[in-house]
Amino acid sequence: MDEALSQLIRISNETGVDPTLVQGGGGNTSVKTSDGKYMYIKASGTALKDMNAKEGWRRLRLDLARSVVKEESIAQMEPQSRELEVVNRLLFACDDNVKIAARPSVEAHLHAWLDKCVIHLHPSAAGAYVNARNGRVRLEKLFKTEALPPLWVPYTDPGYMLARRIARLVESYRGQYGKMPGILFLEKHGLFITANSAGGALRLVRRVIKQCNSKLRQPNTGKLKAVSRELIDDVKVCIERGYSEGTGEKATIWHYYNNAIDGFCRQKDAKKMLSGSLTPDELVYSNGPAMWVQMQKGKKSRSGTAAEKCNSQSIARRLRWQIGSGRKPSVAFLVKGVGLFVAGTQRIAPTVRDIVLYSIFIRTNAVRMGGIRTLNKRQEDFISNWESEAFRKKLATGKK
Repeated sequence: MDEALSQLIRISNETGVDPTLVQGGGGNTSVKTSDGKYMYIKASGTALKDMNAKEGWRRLRLDLARSVVKEESIAQMEPQSRELEVVNRLLFACDDNVKIAARPSVEAHLHAWLDKCVIHLHPSAAGAYVNARNGRVRLEKLFKTEALPPLWVPYTDPGYMLARRIARLVESYRGQYGKMPGILFLEKHGLFITANSAGGALRLVRRVIKQCNSKLRQPNTGKLKAVSRELIDDVKVCIERGYSEGTGEKATIWHYYNNAIDGFCRQKDAKKMLSGSLTPDELVYSNGPAMWVQMQKGKKSRSGTAAEKCNSQSIARRLRWQIGSGRKPSVAFLVKGVGLFVAGTQRIAPTVRDIVLYSIFIRTNAVRMGGIRTLNKRQEDFISNWESEAFRKKLATGKK
Protein backbone atom coordinates (compact mmCIF):
# COMPACT_ATOMS: atom_id res chain seq x y z
CA MET A 1 0.00 0.00 0.00
CA ASP A 2 1.22 3.51 -0.82
CA GLU A 3 2.50 5.31 2.30
CA ALA A 4 0.23 8.31 1.64
CA LEU A 5 -2.85 6.06 1.42
CA SER A 6 -1.84 4.31 4.63
CA GLN A 7 -1.59 7.68 6.38
CA LEU A 8 -4.96 8.74 4.95
CA ILE A 9 -6.66 5.64 6.36
CA ARG A 10 -5.02 6.22 9.73
CA ILE A 11 -6.08 9.86 10.16
CA SER A 12 -9.56 9.09 8.82
CA ASN A 13 -10.28 6.10 11.05
CA GLU A 14 -8.86 7.71 14.21
CA THR A 15 -10.96 10.86 13.88
CA GLY A 16 -14.04 9.28 12.29
CA VAL A 17 -14.99 7.10 15.27
CA ASP A 18 -15.68 10.14 17.48
CA PRO A 19 -19.12 11.77 16.85
CA THR A 20 -17.99 14.91 18.70
CA LEU A 21 -15.45 15.42 15.88
CA VAL A 22 -17.49 14.47 12.82
CA GLN A 23 -21.02 13.23 12.17
CA GLY A 24 -22.24 10.82 9.49
CA GLY A 25 -20.45 11.24 6.17
CA GLY A 26 -19.30 14.77 7.00
CA GLY A 27 -15.74 16.02 7.10
CA ASN A 28 -12.90 14.95 4.82
CA THR A 29 -9.21 14.08 4.89
CA SER A 30 -6.33 14.03 2.43
CA VAL A 31 -2.64 13.14 2.22
CA LYS A 32 -0.27 14.16 -0.59
CA THR A 33 2.37 11.77 -1.92
CA SER A 34 6.04 12.42 -1.16
CA ASP A 35 6.80 13.21 -4.81
CA GLY A 36 4.24 16.02 -4.82
CA LYS A 37 2.37 14.62 -7.83
CA TYR A 38 -0.72 13.07 -6.24
CA MET A 39 -3.18 13.47 -3.40
CA TYR A 40 -5.25 10.73 -1.80
CA ILE A 41 -8.56 12.11 -0.50
CA LYS A 42 -11.74 10.82 1.09
CA ALA A 43 -14.55 9.94 -1.31
CA SER A 44 -17.67 12.10 -1.09
CA GLY A 45 -20.31 10.76 1.31
CA THR A 46 -18.00 8.13 2.83
CA ALA A 47 -17.85 8.04 6.62
CA LEU A 48 -14.25 8.58 7.77
CA LYS A 49 -14.46 5.61 10.12
CA ASP A 50 -15.39 3.30 7.23
CA MET A 51 -12.43 4.08 4.95
CA ASN A 52 -10.13 1.14 4.19
CA ALA A 53 -7.46 0.05 1.72
CA LYS A 54 -10.03 -0.90 -0.92
CA GLU A 55 -12.62 1.86 -0.79
CA GLY A 56 -13.63 5.25 0.57
CA TRP A 57 -10.95 7.28 -1.25
CA ARG A 58 -9.70 8.54 -4.62
CA ARG A 59 -6.25 9.59 -5.88
CA LEU A 60 -5.99 12.83 -7.83
CA ARG A 61 -3.28 14.54 -9.83
CA LEU A 62 -2.36 17.58 -7.73
CA ASP A 63 -1.67 19.84 -10.72
CA LEU A 64 -5.16 19.26 -12.13
CA ALA A 65 -6.86 19.69 -8.74
CA ARG A 66 -5.06 22.99 -8.16
CA SER A 67 -5.86 24.26 -11.64
CA VAL A 68 -9.59 24.17 -10.86
CA VAL A 69 -9.21 27.05 -8.40
CA LYS A 70 -7.18 29.11 -10.85
CA GLU A 71 -9.63 28.68 -13.75
CA GLU A 72 -11.25 32.11 -14.14
CA SER A 73 -13.89 30.88 -16.58
CA ILE A 74 -15.35 28.68 -13.85
CA ALA A 75 -15.68 31.66 -11.52
CA GLN A 76 -17.92 33.41 -14.05
CA MET A 77 -20.43 30.55 -14.28
CA GLU A 78 -23.86 30.45 -12.67
CA PRO A 79 -23.48 28.77 -9.21
CA GLN A 80 -25.18 25.43 -9.84
CA SER A 81 -23.58 24.99 -13.27
CA ARG A 82 -20.25 26.01 -11.76
CA GLU A 83 -20.41 23.37 -9.04
CA LEU A 84 -21.29 20.63 -11.53
CA GLU A 85 -18.32 21.69 -13.64
CA VAL A 86 -16.08 21.43 -10.56
CA VAL A 87 -17.35 17.90 -9.85
CA ASN A 88 -16.51 16.89 -13.43
CA ARG A 89 -13.06 18.53 -13.28
CA LEU A 90 -12.22 16.74 -10.05
CA LEU A 91 -13.37 13.41 -11.46
CA PHE A 92 -11.15 14.05 -14.49
CA ALA A 93 -8.23 14.73 -12.12
CA CYS A 94 -8.58 11.23 -10.61
CA ASP A 95 -5.71 8.92 -11.50
CA ASP A 96 -6.19 5.57 -9.78
CA ASN A 97 -7.51 2.05 -10.26
CA VAL A 98 -10.76 2.57 -8.34
CA LYS A 99 -13.50 0.70 -10.21
CA ILE A 100 -16.57 1.74 -8.24
CA ALA A 101 -18.39 5.02 -8.95
CA ALA A 102 -16.89 7.09 -6.13
CA ARG A 103 -16.44 10.84 -6.33
CA PRO A 104 -13.49 12.56 -4.66
CA SER A 105 -14.51 14.94 -1.89
CA VAL A 106 -16.10 18.08 -3.32
CA GLU A 107 -13.44 20.02 -1.37
CA ALA A 108 -10.51 18.26 -3.08
CA HIS A 109 -9.43 21.43 -4.88
CA LEU A 110 -9.34 23.18 -1.50
CA HIS A 111 -7.16 20.47 0.07
CA ALA A 112 -4.74 20.77 -2.84
CA TRP A 113 -3.63 24.20 -1.56
CA LEU A 114 -2.90 23.09 2.01
CA ASP A 115 -0.08 21.13 3.70
CA LYS A 116 0.70 17.45 3.15
CA CYS A 117 -1.85 16.02 5.63
CA VAL A 118 -5.26 17.68 5.95
CA ILE A 119 -8.03 16.82 8.42
CA HIS A 120 -11.33 18.67 8.00
CA LEU A 121 -13.78 18.03 10.83
CA HIS A 122 -16.99 19.42 12.31
CA PRO A 123 -16.17 19.23 16.04
CA SER A 124 -18.77 20.44 18.49
CA ALA A 125 -15.99 22.15 20.46
CA ALA A 126 -14.85 24.26 17.49
CA GLY A 127 -18.44 24.67 16.30
CA ALA A 128 -19.36 26.50 19.49
CA TYR A 129 -16.97 29.29 18.49
CA VAL A 130 -17.45 29.43 14.72
CA ASN A 131 -21.23 29.68 15.22
CA ALA A 132 -21.07 32.37 17.95
CA ARG A 133 -21.23 36.11 17.39
CA ASN A 134 -18.14 36.68 19.54
CA GLY A 135 -16.52 33.39 18.67
CA ARG A 136 -13.65 34.80 16.65
CA VAL A 137 -12.60 37.13 19.49
CA ARG A 138 -12.73 34.24 21.96
CA LEU A 139 -10.57 32.06 19.70
CA GLU A 140 -7.98 34.79 19.28
CA LYS A 141 -7.64 34.99 23.07
CA LEU A 142 -7.61 31.22 23.44
CA PHE A 143 -4.78 30.72 20.93
CA LYS A 144 -2.87 33.99 21.47
CA THR A 145 0.35 32.16 22.43
CA GLU A 146 0.53 30.16 19.19
CA ALA A 147 3.69 30.86 17.16
CA LEU A 148 1.53 30.45 14.07
CA PRO A 149 -1.92 31.84 14.91
CA PRO A 150 -5.06 30.14 13.59
CA LEU A 151 -6.45 31.44 10.30
CA TRP A 152 -10.06 32.66 10.50
CA VAL A 153 -12.07 32.08 7.31
CA PRO A 154 -15.25 34.20 7.01
CA TYR A 155 -18.30 32.29 5.86
CA THR A 156 -18.22 31.49 2.14
CA ASP A 157 -20.48 29.20 0.15
CA PRO A 158 -18.92 25.71 0.26
CA GLY A 159 -17.39 24.30 -2.90
CA TYR A 160 -15.61 26.37 -5.51
CA MET A 161 -15.95 29.81 -3.84
CA LEU A 162 -14.65 28.52 -0.50
CA ALA A 163 -11.67 26.87 -2.20
CA ARG A 164 -10.78 30.13 -3.99
CA ARG A 165 -11.08 32.14 -0.80
CA ILE A 166 -8.94 29.77 1.24
CA ALA A 167 -6.31 29.65 -1.53
CA ARG A 168 -6.05 33.46 -1.37
CA LEU A 169 -6.01 33.57 2.44
CA VAL A 170 -3.34 30.84 2.67
CA GLU A 171 -1.19 32.67 0.13
CA SER A 172 -1.45 35.86 2.19
CA TYR A 173 -0.74 33.94 5.41
CA ARG A 174 2.41 32.41 3.93
CA GLY A 175 3.54 35.86 2.88
CA GLN A 176 3.15 37.12 6.45
CA TYR A 177 4.45 34.12 8.44
CA GLY A 178 6.55 32.22 5.92
CA LYS A 179 4.58 29.01 6.54
CA MET A 180 1.14 27.54 5.90
CA PRO A 181 -1.40 27.80 8.71
CA GLY A 182 -1.80 24.66 10.80
CA ILE A 183 -5.23 25.61 12.18
CA LEU A 184 -8.10 27.08 10.15
CA PHE A 185 -11.44 27.96 11.74
CA LEU A 186 -14.23 28.29 9.18
CA GLU A 187 -17.16 30.48 10.21
CA LYS A 188 -20.47 28.54 10.40
CA HIS A 189 -18.67 25.48 9.12
CA GLY A 190 -15.89 23.72 11.00
CA LEU A 191 -12.18 23.15 11.48
CA PHE A 192 -9.25 22.42 9.15
CA ILE A 193 -6.01 21.02 10.56
CA THR A 194 -2.95 20.78 8.30
CA ALA A 195 0.52 19.36 9.02
CA ASN A 196 3.41 17.68 7.23
CA SER A 197 2.77 14.28 8.86
CA ALA A 198 -0.17 12.12 9.92
CA GLY A 199 1.02 12.00 13.52
CA GLY A 200 1.51 15.76 13.63
CA ALA A 201 -1.98 16.38 12.25
CA LEU A 202 -3.61 14.04 14.78
CA ARG A 203 -1.71 15.58 17.70
CA LEU A 204 -2.77 19.05 16.59
CA VAL A 205 -6.42 17.96 16.34
CA ARG A 206 -6.33 16.67 19.91
CA ARG A 207 -4.63 19.82 21.21
CA VAL A 208 -7.02 22.21 19.46
CA ILE A 209 -10.12 20.34 20.65
CA LYS A 210 -8.81 20.24 24.24
CA GLN A 211 -8.09 23.96 24.13
CA CYS A 212 -11.53 24.78 22.72
CA ASN A 213 -13.33 22.58 25.26
CA SER A 214 -11.46 24.16 28.17
CA LYS A 215 -13.76 27.21 28.10
CA LEU A 216 -17.03 25.52 27.18
CA ARG A 217 -19.95 24.24 29.24
CA GLN A 218 -20.10 20.44 29.07
CA PRO A 219 -23.27 18.31 29.44
CA ASN A 220 -24.16 17.06 32.90
CA THR A 221 -23.03 13.50 33.61
CA GLY A 222 -25.28 12.81 36.62
CA LYS A 223 -27.94 10.15 36.94
CA LEU A 224 -30.67 10.52 34.34
CA LYS A 225 -34.30 10.29 35.45
CA ALA A 226 -36.06 7.43 33.68
CA VAL A 227 -38.95 8.10 31.30
CA SER A 228 -41.88 5.70 31.24
CA ARG A 229 -42.17 3.44 28.20
CA GLU A 230 -45.86 4.32 27.98
CA LEU A 231 -45.09 8.04 27.61
CA ILE A 232 -42.35 7.40 25.04
CA ASP A 233 -44.71 5.20 22.99
CA ASP A 234 -47.53 7.78 23.18
CA VAL A 235 -45.24 10.53 21.90
CA LYS A 236 -43.87 8.24 19.17
CA VAL A 237 -47.40 7.59 17.90
CA CYS A 238 -48.21 11.30 18.06
CA ILE A 239 -45.13 12.35 16.08
CA GLU A 240 -45.62 9.53 13.59
CA ARG A 241 -49.19 10.70 12.97
CA GLY A 242 -48.19 14.36 12.76
CA TYR A 243 -45.34 13.60 10.37
CA SER A 244 -47.59 11.52 8.13
CA GLU A 245 -50.32 14.19 8.05
CA GLY A 246 -47.86 17.01 7.54
CA THR A 247 -45.66 15.49 4.84
CA GLY A 248 -47.84 12.83 3.25
CA GLU A 249 -45.12 10.27 3.98
CA LYS A 250 -44.82 7.52 6.53
CA ALA A 251 -41.67 7.16 8.62
CA THR A 252 -40.43 5.05 11.49
CA ILE A 253 -39.89 7.09 14.67
CA TRP A 254 -36.78 6.46 16.79
CA HIS A 255 -36.27 7.63 20.37
CA TYR A 256 -33.04 8.81 22.02
CA TYR A 257 -32.47 10.15 25.51
CA ASN A 258 -29.34 11.09 27.43
CA ASN A 259 -28.04 13.80 29.75
CA ALA A 260 -27.15 16.17 26.90
CA ILE A 261 -30.66 15.98 25.44
CA ASP A 262 -32.37 16.29 28.82
CA GLY A 263 -30.13 19.17 29.92
CA PHE A 264 -30.77 21.17 26.75
CA CYS A 265 -34.54 20.68 26.90
CA ARG A 266 -34.67 21.93 30.49
CA GLN A 267 -33.12 25.29 29.59
CA LYS A 268 -35.76 28.03 29.65
CA ASP A 269 -34.75 29.36 26.22
CA ALA A 270 -34.38 25.95 24.56
CA LYS A 271 -37.17 26.57 22.03
CA LYS A 272 -35.75 29.97 21.10
CA MET A 273 -32.25 28.53 20.66
CA LEU A 274 -33.52 26.15 17.95
CA SER A 275 -34.07 28.95 15.44
CA GLY A 276 -32.08 28.73 12.19
CA SER A 277 -29.64 26.18 10.76
CA LEU A 278 -26.06 26.21 12.04
CA THR A 279 -24.04 24.45 9.36
CA PRO A 280 -24.33 22.77 5.94
CA ASP A 281 -24.31 19.34 7.64
CA GLU A 282 -27.26 20.22 9.88
CA LEU A 283 -29.21 21.43 6.86
CA VAL A 284 -28.32 18.40 4.73
CA TYR A 285 -28.65 15.51 7.17
CA SER A 286 -31.42 16.68 9.51
CA ASN A 287 -33.21 19.30 7.37
CA GLY A 288 -32.27 22.04 9.82
CA PRO A 289 -32.66 22.25 13.62
CA ALA A 290 -34.89 19.94 15.61
CA MET A 291 -38.52 20.99 16.05
CA TRP A 292 -39.52 21.87 19.60
CA VAL A 293 -42.66 19.94 20.58
CA GLN A 294 -44.63 21.48 23.44
CA MET A 295 -46.64 18.99 25.47
CA GLN A 296 -50.17 20.18 26.23
CA LYS A 297 -52.38 19.62 29.25
CA GLY A 298 -55.03 16.95 28.76
CA LYS A 299 -58.30 16.45 30.61
CA LYS A 300 -58.15 16.29 34.38
CA SER A 301 -58.50 12.93 36.06
CA ARG A 302 -60.66 12.26 39.12
CA SER A 303 -57.66 13.09 41.29
CA GLY A 304 -57.54 16.56 39.75
CA THR A 305 -54.28 16.09 37.84
CA ALA A 306 -53.98 16.57 34.09
CA ALA A 307 -51.72 14.36 32.00
CA GLU A 308 -49.63 16.06 29.33
CA LYS A 309 -50.36 15.11 25.75
CA CYS A 310 -48.56 15.52 22.45
CA ASN A 311 -50.55 17.38 19.75
CA SER A 312 -50.11 15.71 16.35
CA GLN A 313 -52.16 18.38 14.56
CA SER A 314 -49.80 21.10 15.73
CA ILE A 315 -46.81 19.11 14.43
CA ALA A 316 -48.57 18.54 11.09
CA ARG A 317 -49.37 22.26 10.71
CA ARG A 318 -45.76 23.27 11.32
CA LEU A 319 -44.45 20.67 8.89
CA ARG A 320 -46.89 21.86 6.20
CA TRP A 321 -45.76 25.44 6.86
CA GLN A 322 -42.11 24.43 6.37
CA ILE A 323 -42.89 22.72 3.08
CA GLY A 324 -45.04 25.65 1.93
CA SER A 325 -42.13 28.01 2.70
CA GLY A 326 -39.80 26.05 0.44
CA ARG A 327 -38.01 24.33 3.31
CA LYS A 328 -37.50 20.64 3.95
CA PRO A 329 -39.63 19.25 6.79
CA SER A 330 -38.06 18.60 10.18
CA VAL A 331 -37.07 15.02 10.92
CA ALA A 332 -35.92 15.61 14.51
CA PHE A 333 -38.23 16.52 17.38
CA LEU A 334 -37.28 17.52 20.94
CA VAL A 335 -39.74 16.98 23.78
CA LYS A 336 -38.91 18.25 27.27
CA GLY A 337 -38.70 15.43 29.80
CA VAL A 338 -39.17 12.77 27.11
CA GLY A 339 -36.23 13.08 24.71
CA LEU A 340 -35.31 13.26 21.05
CA PHE A 341 -37.44 11.63 18.36
CA VAL A 342 -36.18 11.09 14.81
CA ALA A 343 -38.26 10.26 11.74
CA GLY A 344 -36.30 8.11 9.31
CA THR A 345 -34.72 4.78 8.51
CA GLN A 346 -32.57 2.72 10.83
CA ARG A 347 -29.60 3.75 8.69
CA ILE A 348 -30.03 7.53 8.82
CA ALA A 349 -31.55 7.99 12.31
CA PRO A 350 -28.23 7.66 14.25
CA THR A 351 -26.65 10.28 11.99
CA VAL A 352 -29.53 12.69 12.67
CA ARG A 353 -29.17 11.98 16.40
CA ASP A 354 -25.45 12.84 16.28
CA ILE A 355 -26.18 16.02 14.32
CA VAL A 356 -28.74 17.10 16.94
CA LEU A 357 -26.32 16.40 19.82
CA TYR A 358 -23.69 18.44 17.97
CA SER A 359 -26.19 21.24 17.41
CA ILE A 360 -27.55 21.56 20.94
CA PHE A 361 -24.03 21.62 22.41
CA ILE A 362 -23.05 24.42 20.04
CA ARG A 363 -26.24 26.42 20.62
CA THR A 364 -25.90 26.20 24.41
CA ASN A 365 -22.36 27.54 24.32
CA ALA A 366 -22.79 30.06 21.50
CA VAL A 367 -25.52 31.82 23.51
CA ARG A 368 -22.86 32.46 26.17
CA MET A 369 -20.61 34.04 23.52
CA GLY A 370 -22.86 36.82 22.30
CA GLY A 371 -25.52 34.72 20.59
CA ILE A 372 -25.92 32.10 17.89
CA ARG A 373 -24.84 32.90 14.34
CA THR A 374 -26.86 30.81 11.90
CA LEU A 375 -26.99 30.49 8.12
CA ASN A 376 -29.09 33.14 6.41
CA LYS A 377 -31.80 32.36 3.83
CA ARG A 378 -29.51 32.86 0.81
CA GLN A 379 -26.85 30.59 2.32
CA GLU A 380 -29.47 27.94 3.13
CA ASP A 381 -30.87 28.10 -0.41
CA PHE A 382 -27.42 27.60 -1.95
CA ILE A 383 -26.78 24.48 0.14
CA SER A 384 -30.31 23.10 -0.38
CA ASN A 385 -29.93 23.43 -4.16
CA TRP A 386 -26.33 22.20 -4.32
CA GLU A 387 -26.13 18.92 -6.24
CA SER A 388 -23.10 17.76 -4.26
CA GLU A 389 -25.01 17.94 -0.98
CA ALA A 390 -27.96 16.09 -2.51
CA PHE A 391 -25.47 13.41 -3.59
CA ARG A 392 -24.10 13.11 -0.03
CA LYS A 393 -27.62 12.83 1.42
CA LYS A 394 -28.52 10.10 -1.10
CA LEU A 395 -25.46 8.08 -0.07
CA ALA A 396 -26.26 8.54 3.62
CA THR A 397 -29.84 7.31 3.23
CA GLY A 398 -28.88 4.43 0.95
CA LYS A 399 -31.15 5.60 -1.86
CA LYS A 400 -30.29 4.58 -5.42
